Amino acid sequence: MFEVLTALPADPILGLSAAYKADTNPNKVDLGVGVYKDEQGNTPVLKAVKQAEVEYHNRETTKAYIGPPGSAEANTLLQALIFGADHPAVAADRVRTIQTPGGCGSLRSAAELIKKANPAATIWVSDPTWANHIPLLGGAGLSIKTYPYYDHTTKRVNFAAMMDTLKTVPKGDLVLLHGCCHNPCGADLSQDQWQAIAELAVQNGFTPFIDMAYQGFGEGLDQDAYGIRLMANTVPELLVSSSCSKNFGLYRERAGALSIVYASPADANKGQSNLFALVRGIYSMPPNHGSAIVETILGSPNLTATWHKELAEMRERIKSLRALLNQKLQEKGAEGDFSFIERQSGMFSFLGINQAQVHSLVNDYSIYLVDSSRINIAGISLANVDYLAQSIVAVLKK
Repeated sequence: MFEVLTALPADPILGLSAAYKADTNPNKVDLGVGVYKDEQGNTPVLKAVKQAEVEYHNRETTKAYIGPPGSAEANTLLQALIFGADHPAVAADRVRTIQTPGGCGSLRSAAELIKKANPAATIWVSDPTWANHIPLLGGAGLSIKTYPYYDHTTKRVNFAAMMDTLKTVPKGDLVLLHGCCHNPCGADLSQDQWQAIAELAVQNGFTPFIDMAYQGFGEGLDQDAYGIRLMANTVPELLVSSSCSKNFGLYRERAGALSIVYASPADANKGQSNLFALVRGIYSMPPNHGSAIVETILGSPNLTATWHKELAEMRERIKSLRALLNQKLQEKGAEGDFSFIERQSGMFSFLGINQAQVHSLVNDYSIYLVDSSRINIAGISLANVDYLAQSIVAVLKK
């Protein structure tokens, strides 16, 4: 049976990671893999997480299945983190949240529910978008189309072109939006732009679908949730995929959630029953450990305070690295304006160099990044920023 299969190319980011590990250059820099790193290049376990693990371990009494929706308390706490505890949609009993195997599990579960409810639906994704959006959503059998988003010339959101396309999205289709810290470009929507999209969604009848993978990494937990909370207060239906990988540092624990705002409590109950049946046929039950850590942290004022402090430190470190890279590029005499790096948010930005220059950075300077020139800002450190800036300037002159 399997002899008919042909080998597929390796994932480009995973391939970069393997090449980086094999590289013996002491100056090598990894800007490819999208995980947070500290000054030493490590992805640390947060102190709040370590403490929560100890507390949960001491009170855990069983390893029995947790059930398709996951922990009710964890879902309630995450829902409050995303929407705010007093959000009108939550108060009206229109929101349902389930625990999922990471943000990926959330996206795929949502796609399966959409396929069941509206098989003809198309999901419109930004150009560019996170590469895994396409297989996760398209793999459920949904059609995918794109709308303009990032202007590579101005290094900003091309909002006029974006809105021109969204005005053509028919009723019943969905528009996937990045809640904050857009991956891969780092250019986010303003509050006024979120308002305009919300009004258009109501007017034309498309459904917003927001991927929130980086809440707290942009401007703050509440600020980063502005678009979600606005949409939930404006449109009749909304889907939100969220991840605890980045803001809690729980990458390998696969802790995520799918939250859906329905038009009514009755619709919410029907939707939830269908979602339970779908996830039963995909992964049956979600993993427990990561969400139990999140539940422990969010359920403890002391642990929540510790987590808020650590999250702020990660956020501010990324902001300072953005400013530092821009400053170093100017000092080294880089051609062009790189101030866009400083004004964008989250872990990612495009350097805006061509593919030949990217390959030169990889092959000649051991600086690893993907062909699109997307870099992970968190891979920069005080120890490597001078070498990085010098290398970028050198390839710009080639």
